[in-house]
Amino acid sequence: MGPLPPAFARQQGALTIAGEDAAALVAAHGSPLFVYDLAGVAAQVARFRAAMPVAIGLHYAIKANPYAPLLAAMAPLVDGLDVASGGELERALAVKPAGAVSFAGPGKRDDELAAAIAAGATLNIESAGEARRALAVGERLGIAPRAAVRVNPDLELRGSGMKMGGRASPFGIDAEEAVAVVRALIAGGATWRGFHIFAGSQALDAGALIETQAATLALAARLADAAGVAPPLVNLGGGFGVPYFAGDVALDVERVGAALTESLERRADVLADSGIALELGRWLVAEAGVYLTRVVDRKVSRGETFLVVDGGLHHQLAASGNFGTVVRRNYPLAVAGRMGAVGEEEVSVVGCLCTPLDRLGDRVLLPRTAEGDEIAVFLAGAYGLTASPSAFLGHPAPAEVVVG
Repeated sequence: MGPLPPAFARQQGALTIAGEDAAALVAAHGSPLFVYDLAGVAAQVARFRAAMPVAIGLHYAIKANPYAPLLAAMAPLVDGLDVASGGELERALAVKPAGAVSFAGPGKRDDELAAAIAAGATLNIESAGEARRALAVGERLGIAPRAAVRVNPDLELRGSGMKMGGRASPFGIDAEEAVAVVRALIAGGATWRGFHIFAGSQALDAGALIETQAATLALAARLADAAGVAPPLVNLGGGFGVPYFAGDVALDVERVGAALTESLERRADVLADSGIALELGRWLVAEAGVYLTRVVDRKVSRGETFLVVDGGLHHQLAASGNFGTVVRRNYPLAVAGRMGAVGEEEVSVVGCLCTPLDRLGDRVLLPRTAEGDEIAVFLAGAYGLTASPSAFLGHPAPAEVVVG
């Protein structure tokens, strides 16, 4: 399995989350249950602030986890919220001023464009067609759209789990076409807000991130010079990964911050007055979440032991290996009542769905586990419930709770 997050790696005996007993949380809220440690999230934000240049803004990409109590706690800790749908826009505007909200994603409907323009949120424009539609909607409303251009860069983030640049893409405007769209937006009366340039996600290689951030700043400067207008903000994207699997090593965020400080000191004159931001989701919240699910059956089939739990991929798709991974690997998990105990048996932890894809732990070594025991699946704070097919087979939704 992958490594336990630091907050849990040293625990012995019964699992606690932000000082609260996991079994007591399940007794109070039911199983399955997502638990999010707000103190852990705040600690990640504080680590980011300490590592990065003071001038760097921090935006939270709420697609990682839009749970309302968590979002409300996150809002005062970050400088901006980034959304990718009208529904996320509503959630963001409930906790943050519109001027601190940006809306990315291809395929924005006219009603979503109208909602963002009316509220005063920034639209990260994904195509020339979307630019034309945004200007038309703004004219109809009598409101100038706040518009940035999302650029599909001519580079990619090496070693990233999901590459977003350097290739044909539905995301963003190809770098060579971006200047024309910038000029069209400004000529059409939009309020110019800058560039959003996202090259990839889930990178653990500090060197690759450093290289990409420097190249992204250089690209933003070239585009600004060609357009003849400085960007008020350059969103460098994110890409900070977390260690999910065996052999993964945590990202050296401090090294990234030191290099970014040097890159900002050398930035081109056209970016001298531009704000610079990083947009993170997974790195801020993943390690703060735990998914708790109870063993309802223990069975042996042709020599293999299965622990059947009352949760599964309909709540935690990523842990089942069905959320973009090519080769299925095990997230870290443990028997919640026996943290630190020696493994005694090889078992597979499977969910309650009628599909062989519903597997949370494939032949993992655990202490002896019985019906009624709780299994803790870690790194459940990002791309959990809302990234999973919760309606599949009609099982009840899990509870969610914040602690700390």
